[in-house]
Amino acid sequence: MARRILFASLAFAPLTILLHYVAHLGDTTDFVLAAVALIPLAWLIGDATEQAAHHTGPGIGGFLNATFGNAPELIIALFAVAALEFEVVRGSLTGSVVGNLLLVLGFSLLFGGRGRLDRHSTFVSLGLVALAALLFLIPAVPAFDGDPDRRAIAKLSIAPSVILLLVYVGVTYLTLRRHRQLHVADEPSETEGWSLKTSLLVLGVATAVTAVIAEILVGAVGTFAENAGLSEFFVAAVIIAIVGNAAEHGGAVVVAYRGKIKLAAEIALASSAQVAVFLIPAVALLAWLIEPLALSFRPVELAAVGLAVVFTAFLLAGGWSSRARGLALIAAYLAVTVAFFVAGER
Repeated sequence: MARRILFASLAFAPLTILLHYVAHLGDTTDFVLAAVALIPLAWLIGDATEQAAHHTGPGIGGFLNATFGNAPELIIALFAVAALEFEVVRGSLTGSVVGNLLLVLGFSLLFGGRGRLDRHSTFVSLGLVALAALLFLIPAVPAFDGDPDRRAIAKLSIAPSVILLLVYVGVTYLTLRRHRQLHVADEPSETEGWSLKTSLLVLGVATAVTAVIAEILVGAVGTFAENAGLSEFFVAAVIIAIVGNAAEHGGAVVVAYRGKIKLAAEIALASSAQVAVFLIPAVALLAWLIEPLALSFRPVELAAVGLAVVFTAFLLAGGWSSRARGLALIAAYLAVTVAFFVAGER
């Protein structure tokens, strides 16, 4: 039923493009339609990636998931860089890290209930986010005074980005080895699904359409924020961050509801770590092809990420999930959104 709804909602993408270029309904309408259209597109990209991974094996499958699973956020970020909306870029990325750690994991625990978690994977993911937060201090602290987007800060962002990408590659390799040792590979089974050619074709088309929708979204964010009485930072850190991950978020919750709480928790935690050590550094380095991006995160962003890591580690230290822990994480996320709202523009 959910898949049918998502397939049907793919119609929002061509509708959004048509209304934007033909009807000219205004930026606020464009933003809302684009945000809605990105949800099924994000799901389709994730689904096509999973289908392709069946044919490529775990190594290349993992690479495809890392690359295309974050495609909507990456595309949104790069279009925001081109539009010189640097606060939108940084806010959407840190909002994604915090959202995965607190909101997605919280709902997963709430719907999944009591269950044992993989403490090793949990603390590897949390450790990666903590490492990223510490390295982000290198460009962020000098940016607390003066122009946060000056070129010198952008240059300071290069070294932490390179380090984090190297760490990501190393940890991904070791994680894949660990999972191969823990789970003896079965003989490949004949599963019904898309062919590799179909998967890659769908992936390419969905990514291209996402790029068009992302451009519309970024172009309308300023007017939407003004009309809604919200700061661009809040819109990016909360609304855009949730929209960019919506399909993945829903997937984790559905998995938890079906009783696979360990898998659901790993999806949420690994997604947060992936944004922190892969997506943010990748955006920072790719941005140099467009316009240098300074990773000059605000104190409220760094505090939110750091406290989210500490709070999540405290709750999951015993290696067990529960509905009460899920509610606590959701409450923590609501507190973060209040902090983001109060922070306003820089």
